Amino acid sequence: MSPFKILLCTLPLSNTLAQELPNVLGTPPAKNKEEWTQTQRPETLELFKKHVYGRAPIGNPKDLNFKVIEEDPKAMDGAATLKIVEISYSGPSGKSAFKLITFIPNKAKKPAPGYLLICNRDRENIDPTRNQKDDFWPAETIVSRGFVAATFHNSELSTDKNLNFDNGVHKVFDQHTSERPGDAWGTIAGWAWGASRALDYFESTSDIDALKIGVIGHSRGGKCALWAGATDQRFALTISNNSGCTGAAIARRKHGERVARINKSFPHWFCGNYNAFNEKEEDLPIDQHQLIALIAPRAVYVASATKDDWADPKGEFLAAAHAEPVYNLFGLKGLATMEMPAPDRPILSGHVGYHIRSGKHDLTDYDWDQYLNFGDKHLK
Repeated sequence: MSPFKILLCTLPLSNTLAQELPNVLGTPPAKNKEEWTQTQRPETLELFKKHVYGRAPIGNPKDLNFKVIEEDPKAMDGAATLKIVEISYSGPSGKSAFKLITFIPNKAKKPAPGYLLICNRDRENIDPTRNQKDDFWPAETIVSRGFVAATFHNSELSTDKNLNFDNGVHKVFDQHTSERPGDAWGTIAGWAWGASRALDYFESTSDIDALKIGVIGHSRGGKCALWAGATDQRFALTISNNSGCTGAAIARRKHGERVARINKSFPHWFCGNYNAFNEKEEDLPIDQHQLIALIAPRAVYVASATKDDWADPKGEFLAAAHAEPVYNLFGLKGLATMEMPAPDRPILSGHVGYHIRSGKHDLTDYDWDQYLNFGDKHLK
């Protein structure tokens, strides 16, 4: 076996032979945090940009603008200050904007830490009037724990059904005169770009601690949160909830949703080059444990659900577990186990957290309780 590979001896990758994961430390493997930070991390990130998520053509635009369009200092019966911020930007092909909803706890010491949810569900799930409440974004609970509750809707950055990339961030910044390049960014990368612009806003205000922000997403939003955490090292905590294929789940397991299926069902999510690995996951030069490792030394939390086999809970756990060697380079503990925990028994002791919740594919109050507990440790 190559010294640059990690054998998944406990993982049934195929029915006929055991297959290997690329070494999470890179090739050749980094021996210390300096080698990882200066060489192997950039090389690993580049592989994900080239083959999976594509590359954003711009970071922070020079003309990024923030405008508070609604404010209520006595929201949630006086517990929070509501600010809805319009984040606008322009590029070679015009202008666009999206709205960031924030609830800032009035009793918390300022600047306050917080959670940024990338919402991929109906807007009612993040109702700023709080006339409609949902466990998907329990803003009142988040605020009561002393955290800022912030969110935006992914469709305002890029629609989730348009394959022409003729709206939002793609319309504004793409300058392709003919066919899009194989490594052009997809919608997952576009939504992650929006999460970073929200973080830019947090840096501009004295109410919110931009150094203590957790980015969170569910399902496709969880894939996006992982990419945001990997590409923007300002996020102190990254949370992947039931993110599955091309999120936290190991692709080489070929279990549940696979690369070919996700590319067929959602061809706009990733870059065109990703199609080369349809039914050929073993040819990928990287796998999802390396995506999680890119977040080190910052905290990361991966969560699964018992009735969500499509997202491959075992593969999600193994990706989180196999990220540990990179955390060890920084003198930090990851999951510190290769044994998947029983349902509803979270692992919260290290810089990598994990739980598998009883139930279906969803983001619930139980999940949020674990994320807030983890945030008490890593964001406060």
